[in-house]
Amino acid sequence: MNHKGKSVTAREAVDPSGVETPFGQLMPEAVMDAIEAVGPRCDGRLMALNSFENRVYQIGIEDGGVERSSDSFLIAKFYRPGRWSDETIQEEHDFLAELVAGEIPAVPPIVLNGTTLHHHGAHRFALFERRGGRAPELDDDRVLERIGRFMGRLHRVGSSRSFKSRESVDIETFGDRPLAWLDQSNWIPPELKAAWAAVTQLAMAGVRRAFERAQGIELIRLHGDCHAGNILWTDAGPHFVDFDDSRTGPAIQDLWMLLSGDGTSQSRQLTQVLKGYQTFGRFDLRELHLIEALRTLRYVHYTAWIARRWEDPAFPAAFPWFGSVRDWQDRILALREQVGAMEEPRLEPLMD
Repeated sequence: MNHKGKSVTAREAVDPSGVETPFGQLMPEAVMDAIEAVGPRCDGRLMALNSFENRVYQIGIEDGGVERSSDSFLIAKFYRPGRWSDETIQEEHDFLAELVAGEIPAVPPIVLNGTTLHHHGAHRFALFERRGGRAPELDDDRVLERIGRFMGRLHRVGSSRSFKSRESVDIETFGDRPLAWLDQSNWIPPELKAAWAAVTQLAMAGVRRAFERAQGIELIRLHGDCHAGNILWTDAGPHFVDFDDSRTGPAIQDLWMLLSGDGTSQSRQLTQVLKGYQTFGRFDLRELHLIEALRTLRYVHYTAWIARRWEDPAFPAAFPWFGSVRDWQDRILALREQVGAMEEPRLEPLMD
């Protein structure tokens, strides 16, 4: 990576208190040993699935050893060491169990030996049934309305009680804290530090104004990262996967990532999502003030997330451009655009 032509090593550019190569010992044999230690017998088939924060594998299993469908595969999710506590992971699992009990299409962890969270050496993991599906067609109004109905049901369960351990989608967690970490790191090129500081100050001021306009809204348990990649579509409708980022926050956090395109397109999409959503739950229109603010916070958080994970070999391989002067210039430009977007009138659903 180049900052003003100077090579900056990953060691120089990351938080020295971070966990180095947290999955370095998670070889295929270790994965299968961990799974067999809790019951299922592996047949040697193993495929790594797309995941950065954790490690997720499709595992072929022999008959017997676990109650499941006729599928001969399980999904094993190994949690990143040091990220969540056992209590926090268990809250995710318990939330999934509540959703399934409410007949909401989520994929819960399998209970083995009386628990869903397993330990093997330094690693913690959970096992899930493999569920098929395809990406939802978000340009189809009927698909959006149907997703909205299921999301309304999900949020009705989410509002029935509170998380005790899991973090919130808020200004401090997604904005102030990541920015403070980046400011103290060696990632920002010296010649761009002033521009970065100026644009982030403006951006965070816009975020705060948006949250002030939405003051008094209800905060509930959410999926937290409900982009199209975490919704699998089948003929029976959607089912939701990967609740690893489940948090407390405003309902709009689970809806805005379904919207794309220009303002007219997003208004149409929002109309269909809310049409379905409000079949099962009330939506407070004040939350619409938060769409661009939440987009801004996600961008800031995402930038710091990549930097914090740089010693994980998966990150340099996936984001080879990250940290270059051009990359930071693009990030500054993106935040400037968000500053403008937050000053525009809020997105509104179309009137009947």
